[in-house]
Parts: sequence; structure tokens; C-alpha cells
Amino acid sequence: MCYIFDSLLKNGILHKGDKIALMVPVFTPYIEIPELDTYEFDVVQVQASSFAEAGVREWRYPTEEVAKLADPAVKLVCLVNPSNPPSLALSQRVADQIKSIVATDNPGLIIVTDDVYGTFVNHFRSIAADLPRNTLLVYSYSKHYGCTGHRLGVIGLHRDNVIDDALAALPQADKDRLAKRYGSLSLDPGSIRFIDRLVADSRQVALNHTAGLSLPQQAQLTLFSLFAMLPEGKAYKAKVQAVVKQRLDLLLEGSGMKISDDPQRAGYYVELDLLAEAERTSGPGFAAFLQQNYEPTEPLFRLAEQTGVVLLNGGGFDGPQWSVRVSLANLDDLDYLKIGHHLKTIFDDYRAEWQAAGSR
Repeated sequence: MCYIFDSLLKNGILHKGDKIALMVPVFTPYIEIPELDTYEFDVVQVQASSFAEAGVREWRYPTEEVAKLADPAVKLVCLVNPSNPPSLALSQRVADQIKSIVATDNPGLIIVTDDVYGTFVNHFRSIAADLPRNTLLVYSYSKHYGCTGHRLGVIGLHRDNVIDDALAALPQADKDRLAKRYGSLSLDPGSIRFIDRLVADSRQVALNHTAGLSLPQQAQLTLFSLFAMLPEGKAYKAKVQAVVKQRLDLLLEGSGMKISDDPQRAGYYVELDLLAEAERTSGPGFAAFLQQNYEPTEPLFRLAEQTGVVLLNGGGFDGPQWSVRVSLANLDDLDYLKIGHHLKTIFDDYRAEWQAAGSR
């Protein structure tokens, strides 16, 4: 992501202060990078704010939220698909709406999609398959094989793409500036594609010959890719999907909480809306009591102090302030049952305080 933003800026595709969109909740660095003084982008949030039923968040993007992308001033949209932390693949309805927007109102929209959790959803389809000309596809094996520290990933860009079109349409002054920047790489620097410029930029152009993954990393990436195509690799994929689903079921069993039934749920994480759950189980009075008497992070501190369990606040991902993120990839299965029980105990304590306050 750092390379993508940096090269888009250096090549005059994006400019400091430009309007971009984030589909939220989202992985925190996607929120923080655009705020840096290097970029200072004007960020529009496309919020997954819909409810499946009273008190149960659906974590889907309403039509009116996605419609924000129709503004031609929005140069780029970033999404994680399946999302992080709600952990849901993009619905076909939303994909179709974005396709329609690109076909009509905003044909130059650049889509940056991080599909790192795609293997956790059966029949997953990337937005890059629907809009190849507009999409920069980012993928890493970090989640599927649990190898985050190895930093094995790829950036994909279709040969026919809107970014190269934008480069060709730049003012001559910008073309001259970029020809000087990349002149050491080619006798015809203007013909260098964006994807190759991105690679060069990752090593300050001068060290382009050392850019990319090291040979051991390339070998590891190849082995991972080949294994994924074998019967054993397909069995492994089914196994890890089953593992996170089992852990999610245990978490919900212990907590007594309810989430939407969604076949496109990856389940690598889950985001639980505590305020919505309070309203679902005990009515709006209980939810109002929590809001009036406690900070949104107070349940997390109480949980940590009493049980040693540390969860992340969903507000840090630009999700609801009263939501929490649970990663289902890190602990033993039965630990999630225990975490669920701890959450339920904390909730029961709050409910008792609310009931005691009402009797005074």
C-alpha cells in the first residue's frame, strides 16, 4: 500500500489533497496513511452501516453509501475484500453497483483491493475480475499460510488499465519531469508502464535492479502457489476455513451473541457491536444506559483487568465506537469459548448495574 500511494503521487496520478474513498471499517493503516502530511487526502468514508435485523449488524454497504463513488472528484477507492474486521466478502450487489458507476459516472476511478482474506470464502470473486482496467490487486500469503513476517505478496495490474491511460494524458511538463526521473531505466522512459515505475520507485529508481522479492522469497512464494494447486493444498484450504468457523461458533456459543448468517463470511475476524447486542437482548434502555455512563472502551478495559483477555476496539478501524474486533486466527479453539464466556460475564455485570440503577 505504501508503494502504491507513493508511486501514484510521484507520477502525478494523485495529488496532495485529492479526494479518495475508504470502504470502512477497514485495517487501520488504510485510515492513517492518507492522513500523513505527504498526502493529506480528502477522505470519503463508504460505511458498512446496514442491519440484518434489529440489533444485528449486517456489515454490508447500503446503496446510498456506495453511491458516493459516483462523484468524479473521487479519484481512488481502497477496500479490503473480504473486509477487515467484519470479515465479509463484497456482495455481488455492491460489485454490480461499482461496475455501473465506473461505466457511467466515474470511469477513471482507481480501485485498490486488498484480497488477502479471499481464500477463506468459497467461490470468492475479486472486484478485479469485474473491473480489471480500474483495479490494482494486492494479495499476500500472510494469512492463508500464517507467514506474515515473510512479507510474501504481489501487486497485480491488468496490461490495459486506466492508470497507464492517465499517464499518457499527463501534461507535457509532467511527462518531461517523469522522463528525467526514469531516464536511467530506458531510452524511452515515457513508455514505462505504471507497474514497472512502481517497482523502480520502491528502490528509489537507482536501485531498480535490486527491487522486488529476494530469490529465497520468490522460491517460497512459488512453493506456496504450487502447493495451493495440489489436492493437499485444496484440503488445507478447506481445513483452515473449518478451523476459523469452529472458533467463531465457539465464541458465539460462549457469549450468547448473534451475528448475521452470511455465506460470504470469511470468519478470520469478527466485529461485534456491543451496543447493538445490548439493545437486542435487553432493549434500548440498556443501550442508552451504557452510552450515558461509560466510555466505549470501558468494557475492553474491564475485560482485560478481570480476565486478561485483550480485544481491539472497533472504533480504531473507523467502525462503531462500541464494537470490538476478535481475531479467530491466533488461539486454540476452546480459548474462544472462554473468551465468549468472559464477554457474557462482563455484559451480565453491566446489565446488573443497569437494573440496580433503575431500582434506585
